[in-house]
Amino acid sequence: QVQLVESGGGLVQVGDSLRLSCASSRSSFSGHAMAWFRQSPGKEREFVAVINRSGEYAEYANSVKDRFIISRDNAKNTGYLQMNNLKPEDAAVYYCACTANYPYMTAKDYEYWGQGTQVTVSS
Repeated sequence: QVQLVESGGGLVQVGDSLRLSCASSRSSFSGHAMAWFRQSPGKEREFVAVINRSGEYAEYANSVKDRFIISRDNAKNTGYLQMNNLKPEDAAVYYCACTANYPYMTAKDYEYWGQGTQVTVSS
């Protein structure tokens, strides 16, 4: 079982940066791929970024590529999402998720989820 807690969300202005954290209470975090998804009202949960167990491989949604950076520190059982140059369309509840399997880009493939953290971008 992997329990995840996101933090770092908040209200920012267009062009600002924000770093989200995803903390796990278990050392088994290092044995799981980790991803970030987001969901805004009336929309389906969408893939943002994924990183493999070691942190050597990452993939991004086209909408955030070159602006967001996913990373992890397995010694701290924590993952991160650095978000730069935020845009109004980035506003959403951001969720981190983990899977013991391949670093997929679809929500249905993830067994463990955090409760989400709200990101609001003001123009």
